[in-house]
Amino acid sequence: MDIDSPDVVAEVKSAFERYERAINANDVATLNELFWNSPRTVRYGTGEQLYGHAAIAGFRAARDPSDVTRELLRVAITAFGRDLATASCEYRRLGSGREGRQMQTSVRFAEGWRIVAAHVSFKDRI
Repeated sequence: MDIDSPDVVAEVKSAFERYERAINANDVATLNELFWNSPRTVRYGTGEQLYGHAAIAGFRAARDPSDVTRELLRVAITAFGRDLATASCEYRRLGSGREGRQMQTSVRFAEGWRIVAAHVSFKDRI
């Protein structure tokens, strides 16, 4: 198995950067698009456990966007073969200054890279 094939890492990095732009713009439609549209998709958040694309989309539609903009502090992307990758980051929210972590597992589907599992937490909740 190829690990970190440069072209695959570049594709995943591009998808991650698109996700990051959508987070900072609170672009809910793009965020929903980037998650696998399946009841098997999972997102553990800072205070919620979401199972299925519908639950994740519902959370995004209802959440308060007042403190979602952030700056990245560190990003690590690892590709396993051509169709599976992880993207992990540390970030700081610009409004509150809270620091957090995010991990995403993405799979290449016919429509492109989609997040199949994600976990978000704040550092002060360790």
